Amino acid sequence: MFVSDIRKEFYDVIVNQRVALLVSADVDALCACKILQALFHCDHVQYTLVPVTGWQVLETAFLEHKEQFRYFVLINCGANIDLLETLQPDEDSVFFICDTHRPIDVVNVYNDTQIKLLIKQDDDLGIPSYDDIFRDDEEEGEDGDDSGNESEGGSEPSGKRRRFDEGAVERRIERRREKRDWEARRREILFDYEQYEYHGTSSALVMFELAWVMSKDSKDMLWWSIVGLTDQWVQDKITHMKYVTDVGTLQRHVSRHNHRNEDEENSLSIDCMRISFEYDLHLALYQHWSLYESICNSCYTSSHFKLWSIHGQKKLQEFLADMGLPLKQVRQKFNSMDLSIKDNLREVIEESSNKYGMKDIRIQTFSVHFGFKNKFLASDVVHAAAALLENIEKDESGTDNFIKALDSLSRSNLEKLHHGIKLAKKKLISVQQTIASCICTNQILSQGPFLYCYLMEGTPDVKLFSKPMSLSILSKYLLKAFVRSTKNKRCRLLPLIMAAPMDVEKGTVIVLGIPPEAESSDKKNFFGRAFEKAAESTSSRTLHDHFDTSIIELKTEDRSKFLDALITLLS
Repeated sequence: MFVSDIRKEFYDVIVNQRVALLVSADVDALCACKILQALFHCDHVQYTLVPVTGWQVLETAFLEHKEQFRYFVLINCGANIDLLETLQPDEDSVFFICDTHRPIDVVNVYNDTQIKLLIKQDDDLGIPSYDDIFRDDEEEGEDGDDSGNESEGGSEPSGKRRRFDEGAVERRIERRREKRDWEARRREILFDYEQYEYHGTSSALVMFELAWVMSKDSKDMLWWSIVGLTDQWVQDKITHMKYVTDVGTLQRHVSRHNHRNEDEENSLSIDCMRISFEYDLHLALYQHWSLYESICNSCYTSSHFKLWSIHGQKKLQEFLADMGLPLKQVRQKFNSMDLSIKDNLREVIEESSNKYGMKDIRIQTFSVHFGFKNKFLASDVVHAAAALLENIEKDESGTDNFIKALDSLSRSNLEKLHHGIKLAKKKLISVQQTIASCICTNQILSQGPFLYCYLMEGTPDVKLFSKPMSLSILSKYLLKAFVRSTKNKRCRLLPLIMAAPMDVEKGTVIVLGIPPEAESSDKKNFFGRAFEKAAESTSSRTLHDHFDTSIIELKTEDRSKFLDALITLLS
């Protein structure tokens, strides 16, 4: 059931309890977790934090903790399946679910004892009405009465009894027909409701609004909610309209905090923190890189110039010349550029970008200053935290990576954030090199109803792309680049399925589906349902373990029959 008063029905309930906090491994979830941890710290709430990477880990974590805890808070997991069916908890376990995954499972919506949804209802949820989905069947009882009347009616004249029997049988047939019709309609309603996967309001934003309602919101919490929303934008999970609307909400909070803390800002102490709303450049990590490297490795500019081609490289040189920036300046670290160039860099880039058809080079975003010299854009922090979450450089466990990524969000751990930025640069370079290689060697095949790309074993950095967020970013950037590079206009209307080796020893691949570039305006993804059906119809050995249903694991030798089934299904 939906919680209407988040303070009274959620926070006041758990504030004197011990709580298990089960948090998904994505940046928005980390930010929501930081805000909740800060609130728990204020009120001395005892909690245990458990990172969860998929349904299996979630089930194991629940089994390990169900004896010690009655209250479970789930962040960015749990909303889109029947949770009680999955976890089989005792009747006194209560689950508070703050999750961006949509659609929400209808059983979770209509359970009003154990499931409490911390989800904004002003998102367009389109939940079917209770009577269309659930019905109290008294048919068996009524049938029983009919047969009882028949046996007791022994003393009645036989003609009358036959007429009575016929009436009862007709009623029963009518009821069964009604039930069949109702069930067919229910299946149709549920199919319409469940067929597309998409994302709702950032969990970090929901948690920040809880802190604000309780008058406990701090600048750090506000910054985390900004990073959580920016994660949804970087990962391309929400529409542009939704992003701009939520930016507007946060902008008002930024003004309020800045107004409240003007005295502190004027002192410019070494540990002060200032958040600003700004229009900045659609370039990844450019303030921590050279401008040249950032342009080459940002999806927006790289796909626009088609930098995988010689013609594209020439076009980039022309663009740099048009801006009138010396190559020496463009290729050195942003921090080392001449102040005279840095001061009006944004205007210069915008002006030239407009000439070259890049009308969206300017984006609405936020930045933060820590003390005198540390400035970060919200997207810098998202890239850094995501790179730390999926770091493959040392063979560390997912939990170690989770803790490091969580730590990098605190302003007391700037060296971890800088390490994350270093990893993020390597990742973006790998993504662009892989895109160039896929396009130049024609690895993207049209399979009829969708495009398909498989990263071969032995591809550079293939291990990085066995991780869901990295593969997802690669797929979205690759589809954008491919649509710009192909002469076939129909490709703009096709979705993309991407596969990469997952575990060579187990013989598995990770498979991910994303919606078409042309229709990406609503960000709705139908692959979750399609993958389930294709696996079912071919008995393919798949594992649907990810919280995003459009990402699965598949046995390598079942790949071709699984793809054939998808082609048939989607044709």
